[in-house]
Amino acid sequence: MRAFTDVFIKHPVLAIVINLIIVLVGVRALTQLPVQQFPDVESSSVIITTVYTGASAETVRGFLTTPIERVVSAISGVDYVESTSRAGISTVTVRLKLDHDSTKALAEVTARLQQVRSELPTEAEPPVVEVQRADRPYATFYLAFNSSERTVPQVTDWLSRTLQPQLSTLTGVQRVSFEGSQALAMRVWIDPVQLAERNLSPGDVQAALQRNNYLAAVGQTKGNLVQINLLANTDLRAAEEFQNLIVAERDGAIVRLSDVARVELGSEEAAMIAKYNDKQAVYLGVWPLPGSNEIEVASALRSEMDRIRPTLPKDVEMRLVWDGTMFMRDALKEISKTLAETVLIVAVVVFLFLGSVRTALVPLVAMPVSLVGAAIVMLAFGFSLNLLTILAIVLSVGLVVDDAIVVVENIERHVREGKNRIEAALLGARELRGPIVAMTITLATVYAPIAFQGGLTGSLFLEFAITLAAAVVVSGFVALTLSPVMSSRFVHPSGHEGKLTKTVNHAFEAVRRFYERVLDGALAMRAGIVAVAVLITLAVIPLYLFSRQELAPVEDQSHISLFFEASPDSTLAQSNRDHLKVVEKLRAFPETDFTWSLTANNFGFGGLVAKNWKERGRSTEEMFGEVYGAVSQVPGLRVFPRLDPPLPTPGQYDVELVIQSDQPLEQLLETAGAVVGAGYQSGKFLYVDSDLKIDLPEARVVLDRERIADLGLDLASVGRELGTLLGGAYVNRFNYFERSYKVIPQIGDADRATLEPLLDLKIKTPAGEMVPVSAFTRIESSVAPRTLNRFQQTNALRVFAGVAPGVTKEEGLTVLENAARAAGGNDIALDHAGESRQIRHEGAALTATLGFALVLIYLVLAAQFQSFRDPLIVLLGSVPLAISGALVFTFLDLTTINIYSQVGL
Repeated sequence: MRAFTDVFIKHPVLAIVINLIIVLVGVRALTQLPVQQFPDVESSSVIITTVYTGASAETVRGFLTTPIERVVSAISGVDYVESTSRAGISTVTVRLKLDHDSTKALAEVTARLQQVRSELPTEAEPPVVEVQRADRPYATFYLAFNSSERTVPQVTDWLSRTLQPQLSTLTGVQRVSFEGSQALAMRVWIDPVQLAERNLSPGDVQAALQRNNYLAAVGQTKGNLVQINLLANTDLRAAEEFQNLIVAERDGAIVRLSDVARVELGSEEAAMIAKYNDKQAVYLGVWPLPGSNEIEVASALRSEMDRIRPTLPKDVEMRLVWDGTMFMRDALKEISKTLAETVLIVAVVVFLFLGSVRTALVPLVAMPVSLVGAAIVMLAFGFSLNLLTILAIVLSVGLVVDDAIVVVENIERHVREGKNRIEAALLGARELRGPIVAMTITLATVYAPIAFQGGLTGSLFLEFAITLAAAVVVSGFVALTLSPVMSSRFVHPSGHEGKLTKTVNHAFEAVRRFYERVLDGALAMRAGIVAVAVLITLAVIPLYLFSRQELAPVEDQSHISLFFEASPDSTLAQSNRDHLKVVEKLRAFPETDFTWSLTANNFGFGGLVAKNWKERGRSTEEMFGEVYGAVSQVPGLRVFPRLDPPLPTPGQYDVELVIQSDQPLEQLLETAGAVVGAGYQSGKFLYVDSDLKIDLPEARVVLDRERIADLGLDLASVGRELGTLLGGAYVNRFNYFERSYKVIPQIGDADRATLEPLLDLKIKTPAGEMVPVSAFTRIESSVAPRTLNRFQQTNALRVFAGVAPGVTKEEGLTVLENAARAAGGNDIALDHAGESRQIRHEGAALTATLGFALVLIYLVLAAQFQSFRDPLIVLLGSVPLAISGALVFTFLDLTTINIYSQVGL
């Protein structure tokens, strides 16, 4: 009976050509594959930021956050919506489901915001919408620029005009952002005393700026033959022009802006201070395009820096302070090294067992053809070369040679029985056609369920599963086409065994005899063996339940990040001084390469970047406890360190538990305190805290409505006058070297350093009388929440924690969940954010995936054996025993049940 394998044996050139085509196309595909750390999982967030300068947190929540939340929650693909309202700014974060199209979501959010725009206060700035990676809300690369002569606003302006546009044009770059920058602005520092003496109000200054700094589009003349564009100098472009602006006329004298204010080309209010080590800097963040080859982007960026460096001004220094591809490069280098070692070991083992270089060439040639052939499938599916696809290739090395080994040994057996090599190849290939097809389908089916698991595991391991299955399928094809052809030429007809082959065969014969004795003993005591097997099977449940679980094991990425909180009334300058003490503590560690920091008014971020692994004796995990001990001693700050997550998951902390409730904030604060206290008592955390804190000093300006009416004023005019003096909002913009910048009127820092001088500020009544603010207001001091947080449009707080060394994040999350249920009872609802959300959502998927895999394998084996009973013997006799053997190591705490060990199971 002829088989399709006969065609290739009788036409060896055809077999060689087909496999060479696989190699050539595969090599070409390899060069086209992008290189990334992990598969390209789209985990995105849409961030809506709205600024309402001078507004309280309650006003921001009621008039900005709530209407925005309401409309954006209805878009498709939303996982959850969370928001933060603080004084002057609203931030609504729409977290999308994994692999949901962020471009579509951005379009939907933008359209929804247009519907609600009329409901937002006219004084608020338009909402700013941007898409960020939820798992990495920061750039892949950061460049730090500092100058010995220029101010931060000047460095910012120079970068925005020169390097930012240049870097944005690099291949693979999506955008270039600023951190720690300050934009130029025309500052109009109002002198309230001079203003009152001239019987002028803040509104007069604002109106004068609006009237006299106006960008006019005049138009053009249009004759029969020519037309001329018309320009009018209705706008102001320099501080001197603003100073000469006429505000009013009093008693025949012109009052200019310089008479009642100090005008200077300054900057907007500093929102954040960036530092590299202890030097203030401006950061440029470079964001690669999704799906781009980040290693190539890194090389292009470094080349561009080398080109730019000679052109920099002498006073400007440039450093690449963060390269997010460094760990990726090292990890890919290590796994590539592992791949080379695996190939070498497999080659040696194949040679030892086959005993002949000629015979060993058959499976050894099949190995690279199968691995390179898998690259064709990877490119066709849009995959990348990453840690998981390369891991799949590493694991497939041992699998892809199996079919070829079986083929060559079967053909060699027929040669030893006296058949010539062509006949042996024809007969041997025919005999193995069915088993090889069945083996290939079985092995491919084993890993297929991983691709259907869903969630983070399914998204990450989809490429792993398909790559591994592709390599196995290609190896089956090679075993039925190329391997018989090579065997028909390479198998030695003499059957001569070398010394090494005899030694190996002798050892295996001894093993075979030992196995026969063990098998005879087992068959003699079948009941006992079955009982032991049942006990081992039942042990799977406790072994699993009492094993430590986590999403993924910690990896040394040479980085420890920090989040810190200062006193709620701390200024930016004071927070910066306190943060410098943290930096000094971090720089004292011998493993530190450099430090970075971003400091805001009463909070900030920072980090320690460690030296190369070869230059230090400890891992970042070993350093972590000591780092926390050092930074926690800094007075005036609460510091929360964290190791970078090993997987692309969102979140800032090891554990993030969300508590939702309609309770009053004071009662919710008690619940949070009880959970935090229970967390510390458990001993499983380095730190535990919540984001609900009611300690922000607040002064409420209470207006006497009747007195205001008596003076002929109204609440709107009073609010506008006070906002002009204190708010710091911009009036309009001015042109400075072809760029637009804000014009900001405000009283100086000295006039608003304390509460008392504010009552002496004067406002003009419609009758022309100047009255002090104290005539119709009083100030009441109180405390308010630092932020007002919501989750899924419900008031919520977040309890976050950093687990102690040796404690998994799953254990820590369970402790906090139990404490929250005990403290809040039925008045609260629990949810999760960050990595904790993945832990809870991924855990239940393992059982379903394992069951799905067993069903698929059972069906494949049933089709192969043509029996529904025989596969049960195979599965029941192997799967429970194998799983229990693996779980012994997790039970003994030698490893954990995590995303990688789940794939192994």
